[in-house]
Amino acid sequence: MSVYQLKSRFQNILRPLVRALAARGVTANQVTSVAAAVSVALGVFLSVVPLPQWFLLVPIWFLLRMGLNAIDGMLAREHGQKSILGAYLNEIGDVVSDAALYLPFALIDPNGPMPAMAVIFLSALTEFAGVLGQTVGASRRYDGPLGKSDRAVLFGALGIFVAVGGAFSVWAAWLWAVVALLLVWTIVNRISAGIREARTAA
Repeated sequence: MSVYQLKSRFQNILRPLVRALAARGVTANQVTSVAAAVSVALGVFLSVVPLPQWFLLVPIWFLLRMGLNAIDGMLAREHGQKSILGAYLNEIGDVVSDAALYLPFALIDPNGPMPAMAVIFLSALTEFAGVLGQTVGASRRYDGPLGKSDRAVLFGALGIFVAVGGAFSVWAAWLWAVVALLLVWTIVNRISAGIREARTAA
């Protein structure tokens, strides 16, 4: 089970807005670029000014970014805006954005940044494993249990925790360890599913 499975319902809600944006000439690549730029800017801001109250912006932005990610995909698929550049922007933008938004949590961890940095690395590897499905004759894999949408919920919750005065302590190391294990599980699931799909297609 993954938050990603709720995507179709979310898209249905956004479809009227997507039609309006397409009619105004807004492109999928523009939406993708704006989402990535704001994510990086917010991540840098929170890394430089790690005041607890500002971490409330994390869940707010993750929700908005989820909407933008759905919008750019719908513009591309449903309004004839698919492009090779768009595919690169989408995948690279997501990985860079996630790394930027997760980084502030690594910097406020009193146990040191390495545990959270390992989570950042495994998160990127998770998306890489998903994309690699397309190179072996399978589809782009989004298998869980800890895909991009699930991580957005996790880090959004952590943002709220920090914003209301919560502080990381020894327990944070255990949290990152559990998240890392879930990411490894996700990587294995995506690789396994990609291999099965490719063999079936062959």
